[in-house]
Amino acid sequence: MAHLDSEVKEQCLREDLKFYFMNPCEKYRARHQIPWKLGLQILKIVMVTTQLVRFGLSNQMVVAFKEENSVAFKHLFLKGYPGTDEDDYSCSVYTQEDAYESIFFAISQYHHLKNISLGTLGYGENEDNRIGLKVCKQHYKKGTMFPSNETLNIDSDIEIDCVHLDLSKSPEEWKNLSFFRLEFYRLLQVEISFHLKGIDLQTIHSRELPDCYVFQNTITLDNKAHSGKIKIYFDSDAKIEECKDLNISGPIQKNTQYVLVFDALVIVICLASLILCTRSIVLALRLRKRFLNFFLEKYNRRVCNADQWEFINGWYVLVIISDLMTIIGSILKMEIKAKNLTNYDLCSILLGTSTLLVWVGVIRYLGYFQAYNVLILTMQASLPKVLRFCACAGMIYLGYTFCGWIVLGPYHDKFEDLNTVAECLFSLVNGDDMFATFAQIQQKSALVWLFSRLYLYSFISLFIYMILSLFIALITDSYDTIKKYQQNGFPETDLQEFLKECGSKEKYQKEPSAFLSCICCLRRKGSDDPLILVN
Repeated sequence: MAHLDSEVKEQCLREDLKFYFMNPCEKYRARHQIPWKLGLQILKIVMVTTQLVRFGLSNQMVVAFKEENSVAFKHLFLKGYPGTDEDDYSCSVYTQEDAYESIFFAISQYHHLKNISLGTLGYGENEDNRIGLKVCKQHYKKGTMFPSNETLNIDSDIEIDCVHLDLSKSPEEWKNLSFFRLEFYRLLQVEISFHLKGIDLQTIHSRELPDCYVFQNTITLDNKAHSGKIKIYFDSDAKIEECKDLNISGPIQKNTQYVLVFDALVIVICLASLILCTRSIVLALRLRKRFLNFFLEKYNRRVCNADQWEFINGWYVLVIISDLMTIIGSILKMEIKAKNLTNYDLCSILLGTSTLLVWVGVIRYLGYFQAYNVLILTMQASLPKVLRFCACAGMIYLGYTFCGWIVLGPYHDKFEDLNTVAECLFSLVNGDDMFATFAQIQQKSALVWLFSRLYLYSFISLFIYMILSLFIALITDSYDTIKKYQQNGFPETDLQEFLKECGSKEKYQKEPSAFLSCICCLRRKGSDDPLILVN
């Protein structure tokens, strides 16, 4: 009797295991279990993508408003601004007169802002809760300098002096202040900061509530190099704040309510998906525990790690992470829509990443078809080897990055800093911008010019002809291995051998309904794929 109970227990375990590793269509054929998770994921893809597109269009207006205001500010407050930045700075001056004119031009434009600006702008309070300009200058404490005699006597301690310019006096009166008598030989920088407020009215055309902005603007005249060229930087940091009093007539309020209801539905669907996937993982862990205990009792040995990991469905983990990010992002989006929050960046990251994961999750269902499953298994098999290979190639890449930065940095714009060097080398690996990289090297030093040729030719030859070829060979080798396994059979693990003994799958077979049969539940002809294809 005990032996019979053991056989029944073993048979039940086999049947549960085999049912667990079936795809949704096979589960429906076996037990008429409707694939709720599959239908829910399809619905979620449509709704999450729709939500993201709507949010992206709204966010696009926010970005456009910030960028256009930043360009307008440069034209308003920078004297002689050419329309495009010179480099990482907006413009530059080369004489003392031009430096003074740039400072007083910004002060004058700020004073007459309401009469000259085309935008919906007003004065804002700074950190001291005062309306006006704050001008600060940094300079060495004291010193004398006589370049003709090659003599220098300077105190390297830095002093910072500031003055607040309000709207009570005209710009002409501020020019006579002793504060603006600059000693350029010890001047490091002049910083002019001011706050402005604005309202984005273009959102009304999209039937959305307008946003109120605070622009923290800073004009910096940088003379730290003392090279005869003062670089002028303009930085505008826009922050969205809740409008204090909005009174807008029309269908805007109703449209906002519809969007909030749609976001709430997305949260409900993602919550249902999260619960179902979490439940599946919990059931899988219980099933794994049953299998481990049975295997240990009957065969007196432990199951290998590869078989244990078969019970952890990575796609479910991906879906859970995506659902959590979508729920949090949707809540933030609802708060932004209701004008209670203004953090567009965090909401964009959450919704964008969650939508990426949702679409990546579609690969799981493509894996049920043999043609697509080859690609997925190839990626899965080649990933560990590719990561190890990239770790080794990365050491060589870093070596070239540091070498190029320290040697070619003074002679080439693309090698001025580490980040730019890394980007330049990556573009060379992909075959982009090769001639320009060779041509732009300055020929001031023959030794450096010769070194640059050796450096660039060796890097391109090594990475394009050798490292990239090996990289492709690793993936090709994995692909050939998978194709060979599909023709001759995959190596069988303990779990697959245990499942192979089960011949009771047919006892669950029932006639599928016409609807699901037409959609997905008809068995493919000649399908002899193993049960465990992709997990």
